[in-house]
Amino acid sequence: MVYLRLFQTLQRKWGIGLLLLVLLFGWLHWRWPRPDALDPVWQADGKQVQLRGRLGAPIQRLMPTGCRSLLVLDFPHSGRSDLILPKCGLWQEGWRVQVQGRLQKPSPAVHPLLGDGGQRLALQGTFSRLIVSNLEVLDKKQGPVLQLRQHLNNKFQQAAGPEVGPLLAALLMGSAVVDLPDQLKQQFRAAGLSHALAASGFHLTVLLGLVLAFVRRGKPPLRLTAGLGAMLVFLVLAGPQPSVLRALLMGVAALIIEINEERSKPFGLLLISLMLLLLWQPAWLWDVGFQLSATATAGLIITAPRLEKRCHSLLAVPLAAWLWTLPLQLLHFGVVPIYAVPANLIASPLISILTLGSIASAVLALMLPPLLAPFIWLLQLPVQALLLLVQFTAQLPLALIFTGRLSAWLVLIFSAGLSAWLLPLKRWRPLGLLVIISASAYQLFCLFQDQLLLVHQASGSLLMARYKGRAALISTDASEFSCRRAGRLQQGLGIARLDWLVLLDPIATDAQTCWRQLSGLVQVLPQGVVRSEGLSFKSLPESPGAGLLQLGDRRWGVFPQPFKTSSLSALGLDGLWLGRPPSRRELALWQGVAKVWVSAEKPVNGRLPQHWQFTGTRGWLGW
Repeated sequence: MVYLRLFQTLQRKWGIGLLLLVLLFGWLHWRWPRPDALDPVWQADGKQVQLRGRLGAPIQRLMPTGCRSLLVLDFPHSGRSDLILPKCGLWQEGWRVQVQGRLQKPSPAVHPLLGDGGQRLALQGTFSRLIVSNLEVLDKKQGPVLQLRQHLNNKFQQAAGPEVGPLLAALLMGSAVVDLPDQLKQQFRAAGLSHALAASGFHLTVLLGLVLAFVRRGKPPLRLTAGLGAMLVFLVLAGPQPSVLRALLMGVAALIIEINEERSKPFGLLLISLMLLLLWQPAWLWDVGFQLSATATAGLIITAPRLEKRCHSLLAVPLAAWLWTLPLQLLHFGVVPIYAVPANLIASPLISILTLGSIASAVLALMLPPLLAPFIWLLQLPVQALLLLVQFTAQLPLALIFTGRLSAWLVLIFSAGLSAWLLPLKRWRPLGLLVIISASAYQLFCLFQDQLLLVHQASGSLLMARYKGRAALISTDASEFSCRRAGRLQQGLGIARLDWLVLLDPIATDAQTCWRQLSGLVQVLPQGVVRSEGLSFKSLPESPGAGLLQLGDRRWGVFPQPFKTSSLSALGLDGLWLGRPPSRRELALWQGVAKVWVSAEKPVNGRLPQHWQFTGTRGWLGW
């Protein structure tokens, strides 16, 4: 009888648990971003369409030309569409416009290392892309929030200039709503200080601490009202970004606990905040900013207090955040800012002062505009000190360690070994250290493998050759867009600098600086031989743009343009890269002189290949 009752109780509990699990999966499936019946993606067949809506994002400049924005659609459509504008105008976020152009689905990534823009847009609820041919402004009215942001941004730039103004605005509102120069963002990234430009819990903590300091002697209702008001202002200025919402949820819970004079449990608050956010938007789990924000906060809660027993809190806080976010940096970026901890140690006081200064500047811009310029003049010293620190750190030798992007399973192994040191698991630390060393050694082994990687894109093709850790690049397009793509490919492969690069296209003036940042030896339509240890390219005079690529003891033919095939039989090639589909007669000849041939337009299973790879120790890999 007792066993029967116990069985019935367990059966009920298992039944309730199974029901809750089914409901949870159903809820997550319902909340996952997908196009509805009125989304224009169902008409995305490349034809000309006309859409109406409001610009839902700031105008972003693209490379080499054109701009991008987001269109929040009006009825009879719904959802959002990614706008690609052929030229940049003076359009503003919030304007109501009518656009006409070619509607299509965002193309998938041409290579995993170059990012999947279509998947990223889909996770954000955008499933169509419009190549705009005509844009007509219907209404220039903006909401009060957008007007406030634009007003503050303009005031900061007028008072502080085009370089310092956007920096102060980003410290107040975050880089997601402020247009910062690309060079400044790259320098902050190399110094490991990108988080200073993104609206996060640090900025909310500074704002909340300032407000509560003024009302510290007030009654609990007054402190609660002031704290919630500060959080509302922060949300209005920064926007509902995942990291902002996470910080707000934790801030509200901590504020209520502090006012009630109860002991807070920050890790529990973090888990509850993350659970609520992911229940509302499950796709945020794949947002890189959300992942970095959550892991850095976990590091500050779990590891920083333990590190403070061994070192000062000024060092423990950035070190804990850096260690916890290290696996994500290896997974998403493939580079490690080696001076991030000392840079954060020195920059933290400056960032705190400038964040408080930007808050005070915003108050003056709204209430006492004549005092804004003199007040910002007082901030010039900490601003210049921060910029000098960022520029100096970014230019140091080995400021960025190029590890190459690790695979997901290797990151899991590395994280498992690192967790033994980040968590109170002293018994497992020797094993964790062995796991970390093994994962690092395997990645280092992969970086020194011979490899030939071919990536096709709309503007041209990129051919990356690696030999024992050295690398060279051949590109059929010399535009700045291809240069940016090559830089991302180089970073993802863990290549600090190219031995040489060959451009089979005349280089544009505005792209020269970009290409020379990748390599000190840039050859445009070379005549003769370009050589480094184990890598060389020899041009063929009878075929412009064609040549022979030597990769170790393997010889590859590079023929992006039509050429005569009479002299191929004497070359003894291991492989051919062809820029056009071959005829049957040419195919028979090429197969007779090369083991493998690769065409930029050869269909595979009804689809055009986007990239092809050969790795020395793994044999021939398919498309």
